[in-house]
Amino acid sequence: MSDKPSILIVGAGAIGSFYGAILKKAGCSVSAVLRSDYGAVKDHGIRITSPFGDLSFEPDHVYRDGDLPDEAPDFLVLCVKVLPGVDRVALVAPWMGEKTRLVLIENGLDIEKELADAYPDNPLISCLAFIAASRTESGVVEHKAYGKLVMGRYPEGVDENCRALSQLFVEGGIKIDLTERVVGERWRKCLWNTPFNPLSVIANGADTRTILDTEGGEELVRAMMREVMGVAAAEGYPMDEGLIGQNIEGTRKMPPYKNSMALDYLNNRPIEREAVLGNVVALAKRHDVPVPHLNTVLVTLKMRAALEGRE
Repeated sequence: MSDKPSILIVGAGAIGSFYGAILKKAGCSVSAVLRSDYGAVKDHGIRITSPFGDLSFEPDHVYRDGDLPDEAPDFLVLCVKVLPGVDRVALVAPWMGEKTRLVLIENGLDIEKELADAYPDNPLISCLAFIAASRTESGVVEHKAYGKLVMGRYPEGVDENCRALSQLFVEGGIKIDLTERVVGERWRKCLWNTPFNPLSVIANGADTRTILDTEGGEELVRAMMREVMGVAAAEGYPMDEGLIGQNIEGTRKMPPYKNSMALDYLNNRPIEREAVLGNVVALAKRHDVPVPHLNTVLVTLKMRAALEGRE
């Protein structure tokens, strides 16, 4: 019997599957709650190709959404998309035990509070994934690059739960950065997501190389990043402008990549528009910070959604 903690992944898409595989590699019992991929994963497990090698694994238990657990997990890792109409509190409710630690590996700003309010007695660990990974078909994931997690206790600090979880990820083979100010780190992540994800949708699923190499593309990305920095500073999370160049350089070094929002759009799935972009624009308005590029992109996305009947 393993003395490692039990893990439950809720939302085993590309991100949930990858980090579930890493925890499985570290010796944990890893189970998954699935919707559309239930049959494929039940029959064949989760198949993952990666620069790290073959990370494929069979979850210890595969549950349908709505099933009841055999027992509450030690860590519940929530990796669903943050979308309007998705009740994340209700999604985790059947699986939360008195001592379950709740872990978010999700994009966006201001996404923790509703869960922290619903489970005030359960530690909440907020994580940001720096990874290029895509779900290519049911139960199949292609991991292209990176994999680092930045994590901290929400709303701030690092506790023994963060340290224990980070050690498991390290044992599984990935880099972890612990942070005392995880909300500030969310702003740093938005520096990349807020320009690249929405632009990929407006450009009909363009990959990162196309966005940067199109005439004026890199200039537009840089302008949007500067606007994100302005809002972050108004919120009390200033960033060094050198991060813009670092993000651009890092993106150019990785293979051309269709981000998750591009793939969701191309596959007629809802996109995380508000979590990634709309919330930034709303905070800008609250602080009276001008964000003309971000606002233009947001309004254009809304026009496109209305035209295509996706609202």
